Amino acid sequence: MRIFLTGGNGMVGRNLLEHYSASNHEIFSPNSSELDLRDFQKVNQWLIDKSPDIVIHAAGIVGGIQANMREPTRYLLSNIDIGRNVIWAAYQNKVKTLINLGSSCMYPRDAQNPLYEEMILKGELESTNEGYALAKVFAARLCEYISRENSTYNYKTLIPCNIYGRYDKFDPLHSHMIPAVIHKLHIAKIQNKDQVDVWGDGTARREFMYAGDLADCIWHAIDKFDSLPPVMNVGLGHDQFVNDYYKVAAEIIGYEGKFVHDLSKPIGMKQKLVSIKKLNSWGWTAKTSLYEGIKQTYQFYLNEIDI
Repeated sequence: MRIFLTGGNGMVGRNLLEHYSASNHEIFSPNSSELDLRDFQKVNQWLIDKSPDIVIHAAGIVGGIQANMREPTRYLLSNIDIGRNVIWAAYQNKVKTLINLGSSCMYPRDAQNPLYEEMILKGELESTNEGYALAKVFAARLCEYISRENSTYNYKTLIPCNIYGRYDKFDPLHSHMIPAVIHKLHIAKIQNKDQVDVWGDGTARREFMYAGDLADCIWHAIDKFDSLPPVMNVGLGHDQFVNDYYKVAAEIIGYEGKFVHDLSKPIGMKQKLVSIKKLNSWGWTAKTSLYEGIKQTYQFYLNEIDI
């Protein structure tokens, strides 16, 4: 197939392109200098020129708690513009098949875990990343509305749990938890620091899946698209304490200092575990263990990142 992939330079996109299934298709994945997804006319013209069979929308302006709290306007407007332009241009150019990537931050902050797909818009969002979450809800709903109004269009949304892995962002100003922990512990090790701070008391629970597994699921979704539910979580079905992630990363990195909890820092949602009931019924399971995933991510960090 001819595939238009947005976000090809991001973590998810690059893992998709590395997957063995990518060689079976013709993939168009322009970077931001080649195609500004915030410009509808340019996105529309790109689709006219390339005539893809399917769109995989994995692009977005992303960041961790610090970045989302610092720039909520940017995360809201940029991601709404990107989502709207890609999805609407696909529809205007009669692209009948589209996979949109959502985010588990779309779920209400006080919802009971595990988080079922039907819970979206059933409560208040987590304030620390509300702008980004609203943009992701917008894109998912736009896909649903288009498919509801015209059944010949199949626009579906996958909602991954937290993702980490190769090609992640390790800059503390923009990174999510696991890459931030890897960077923090590595620096602490080489600087012989005897302690590392942990935001909060470390008892918040998080579900992190290796990006290579998400890529595998997306390629599986392309192959089994007809059986794919309109909206489906992609996760592990289990979570761990923040403290546990620090312990596993410290073991892999070889950091032997202690952890000190900073209770003045925000921790986001106390728990965020997605339901994988639909995923299990559909027939896909993640394969990479936490230890192996962090090990591969740390190796990438050592090989590729200018420390």
